[in-house]
This record gives sequence, structure tokens and C-alpha cells, in this order.
Amino acid sequence: MQIVFEKRTLANGLDVIVHEDRDLPIVAVNVWYHVGSKNERPGLTGFAHLFEHLMFEGSAHHDHGYFPPLQEAGASLNGSTNADRTNYWEVVPVGALDRALWMESDRMGWLLPALTQEKLDNQRDVVLNERRQNYENRPYGLAQIAIAHALYPPTHSYYWPTIGDVADIRAATLDDVSAFFARYYHPANASLTIAGDVEATRAFELAEQYFGAIPAGPLVDPVVPPPVDLVADSRLVLEDRVEFPRLYLAWHSPALFADGDAECDLLADLLSNGKTSRLFRSLVHERRIALDVAAYQSSRELAGMFQVIATAAAGVSLEALRAGIDDGLRAMAASGPTIAEMTRARAQAESGFVQRLQTIGGFSGKSDQLNAYNIFLDDPGAFGRDLARYRAATADGVRRAAGSLVEAPRVALSIVPRGRRDLALQGAVEAVAS
Repeated sequence: MQIVFEKRTLANGLDVIVHEDRDLPIVAVNVWYHVGSKNERPGLTGFAHLFEHLMFEGSAHHDHGYFPPLQEAGASLNGSTNADRTNYWEVVPVGALDRALWMESDRMGWLLPALTQEKLDNQRDVVLNERRQNYENRPYGLAQIAIAHALYPPTHSYYWPTIGDVADIRAATLDDVSAFFARYYHPANASLTIAGDVEATRAFELAEQYFGAIPAGPLVDPVVPPPVDLVADSRLVLEDRVEFPRLYLAWHSPALFADGDAECDLLADLLSNGKTSRLFRSLVHERRIALDVAAYQSSRELAGMFQVIATAAAGVSLEALRAGIDDGLRAMAASGPTIAEMTRARAQAESGFVQRLQTIGGFSGKSDQLNAYNIFLDDPGAFGRDLARYRAATADGVRRAAGSLVEAPRVALSIVPRGRRDLALQGAVEAVAS
């Protein structure tokens, strides 16, 4: 199972990947910059996410909103930022391909001449409001910030959230953000995919036409994080405007594509995906001590994080919930998954891969996949290699992944209703979540 493509690198370092798909008269334009919040540093956080907003505010030769010209042509478009990358995409009718490439190239090469203090102030306010909505004012919204602060030292790139620290966002100057853009948003730190109803030779010609004159930027060195070593369990508590207490358990886990990463993905699926999963069946259906339960392997470029999250049913203590989760993990670590469970987990994983082949554009479509593998593995064709990790995973490998959680120190965060700290795990101390 592969995505057929051609790849060339322009003289300025821009990787250009082309995938022909002539089924529909549309083309996906997808740009990844190998920059995320991990490339920031303490005191200067939130810049990558801030530029996700600023990149839609106009560039030197189109100093207006980015959406209207493309939407008028029938396009859909969006962008996103995480710890490891920033991406932007458009899906356009064939006749609008030149327009999409011109606009993408203009904001790559000529955004800074149009970046003003007024734009920065406006989008700063938008981001601060977004942070309030998604973190401070959302029930359980500060949980992930508290967990990251407990898992990583303050100098680690995953210590702060992608949206950034409030004080840093407020203090950011035009010079600060301009220097960040010049450092990371350039051809040599980017990957462009053109996928859809376009002939490959023509697509490469257009890429050269629109992007070839943009100067290559400075070499971006890989981020080298400080060592992380959680030497003992950490029990934390946050009071929030919530009705039901919730428990978060978090461990260090393998990084993206590292050994054990796929097994942790499958373990998470077996623990909580669907009504027959181990923890859902035990905690929610049979014992009825949890309202919900979820497990995740959040694998990122520098390091991974495995989490189990469960909301306590009325009258149930978080200590009982913790014990129930631990029972499930120990059982998986002792005997591993059954043949039927492994068959289902592999099928679920393969289904996810197949679903990502159904569209050419947008988040996780074929164009996005090609850029992801190119950025992280320097191989746009790694789709099949990635899938093979899950096909090759064994029950014993999943058992060992569960065993590593049982044996390793972890962060245990209790989120409880305000004024009910007595509902937290015993020995919990106040979490840091700023």
C-alpha cells in the first residue's frame, strides 16, 4: 500500500512532491514548515501558533485577508500548528491552482514586509482569547498544561503548550516575531506537495515559477532536548469548575516512529477503543465506576506521552478509579492481548491508514501524508513502511508496552470540583498550570 509520487528539491532547498490523481478536477496544495512550539524557547513561546494566524493576514503583494480570493474560486483551506510542525493547505478547482500557489509563495517569501504592529496586536488578542476559551475557561482545560509541566523540565521544548504562555504572548515584540519567521519560514525548512488533477511535469514547473525565487533561509539545527527522567510517581491536584472528578495518568513513552511507538498505539486501542475494550468494559460497563475512559499514545518527534484518562462516576473515589486502571494494566502486562484482540487492533490501525487515502487534501489526506513523511522521515513514500510497523506488531510486544507502564514512574493528576480537594488522590499536591 503506497502513495505514488515524484519528488524534486529546488535550488533554494524547497522539497516539492507531486502526486497525480485524475479522478476529480481538483488539486490539493499542501505546505509544511518544520517548525512548531518545540522550536521556541522559554520567554519566547507561542510564536509558531501566532504565525498560524498571521499567515492569513496578508503578504506584500496581497495585503488583505487570505481566505476571500481562494474561497471565491471555490477552494477550501485551513492550517494548524502543533509542537513539531506547522501546515497550511488549500483544495482548489484545477483552474485556481496558479492562484493558490501564488498566494502560498507570497506569504512564504514576502510576509514580513506586510507584517505590522497593528496586525500583531490584533492577532495577539485573538490568540489570548483562544487560550481563554480552550484552556482557562474550559472544564478540565488546564489538565494537559499541568501534565506537561510535571513530565518535563522548564527548559524542555514540550514543557509549554503550543498556544504559548500568556506572559510571553503579551510581551512579544514585532522584532521578536519577525526574527522567528525569518529563522523558520523559508524554502529550506519547508515541504510543498501538489496532489490531484495535474500532470507532474507541469506541477514542478509551477513550483519553480512561484517558489524558485524565494531565497533559501538559514540552516535549522535539530532541537536537542535536555534529558527527561521521572524518577518517582508524581501526584497532583487542580480544582476546577467541574461536576465530576477526573483522573489523568501520564507516562513518558517512545517518540514518533521509535521502537515501541506502534505497540503503544495498539495498547491504547485495546484499552479504551470501543465497548469491548479492556478498560471500557471493566470500568464503565461492568463495574460502573467510570463515566468514560480513554487511552492515548501521543507520539511526537522528540518524545512520546502515554495517557489514560477517566471520569469518576457519582460517588466513586479517584483512588478506586486508579486501582481499576492499574488492575487493567497489570492484567495486560501479565498475559498480553488475546489473538482476537490483536486481530481487531491491527484491523483498526489498518483501517485508519486506508481512510487517510480517501481524500487528496485537507488534514491527513494524501497530500498531508506525503509532507508528514517527508518532514519527519525524509521519505514521502514511507506510508507503507509506517503501516508495516502495525502489521508486524505482536501480542508480546503489546504486553511489554503495558509492562513498561506498570513499572515506570508516572504523573497522576486529579481534577476535582472547586472546594473538594478531599476528592483527589491521597498525597496530591497543587499542580502548576500557568
